[in-house]
Amino acid sequence: MKLLGGPWELAVRPERGGRVTSLRLGGDELLDQGIGVDDPHAESFVAAGAWGWDEMVPNVDAASYPGPGQWAGTPLPDHGEAWRLPWSVLEDWGDAGSVECVGRVLPWRLRRRIDLSERAVRVEYTYHNLGEQPLYAYWCAHPLFRFEAGMDIGVEGGDRLAGLAEGTSTKRFLRRGSVDRVRLGWKSGAAIDVAWDSGVTPYVGIWVCNGDLGGYRQIAIEPATGGGDRPHLAVPPPLLEPGTELSWWLEIRDRRA
Repeated sequence: MKLLGGPWELAVRPERGGRVTSLRLGGDELLDQGIGVDDPHAESFVAAGAWGWDEMVPNVDAASYPGPGQWAGTPLPDHGEAWRLPWSVLEDWGDAGSVECVGRVLPWRLRRRIDLSERAVRVEYTYHNLGEQPLYAYWCAHPLFRFEAGMDIGVEGGDRLAGLAEGTSTKRFLRRGSVDRVRLGWKSGAAIDVAWDSGVTPYVGIWVCNGDLGGYRQIAIEPATGGGDRPHLAVPPPLLEPGTELSWWLEIRDRRA
């Protein structure tokens, strides 16, 4: 599925976990295109190919679901299950499209609508509890943007992240609710704000990889509904009653001079 609108071009592979494989702004590719690894049947996310933009549901780090109810103790796979499942296309209108995915480990459904305009790529999400018991609605965005040494990273300490040593990687968690957008800028002149619905997704991590993990160079801005990269009782995501839903948004905004 390919979408075109304003200065944006976006490509999605629904069968490949709904992955956004390309996001271009004025012709500049913003997403990391990886190191040539693309094996969706691999057990771990990195072994499968860590590039593009995926949705992490119902976790990031492999962990056990904390409960309550019949799902307590259920093993949650590495980087969740949404990235490894096929997504269904609901709408494809040229400059907008909608897809959805249904969980197999836990009874969730995530719908994602993308609209391209002159100003921004707007992504609207709806998470449904399809089960008969309350369910933690954990989601984390996972857009792996291209990393360049010395690039503009618009958060406190961004200069240190931009100067990350060759062959290393790091993840930093921001204080809950402290920011609702992060600016990224590249030497080509491409510049964006990644902005999000901080009322529903107040937890944010920043992942930076400068040649680690086999050679990836990427930076991810990761707003989430819960903290700790998984449904964690100390920093829990919203607990949805059976048959209810949760909605939020994320935007990639054009900030070129």
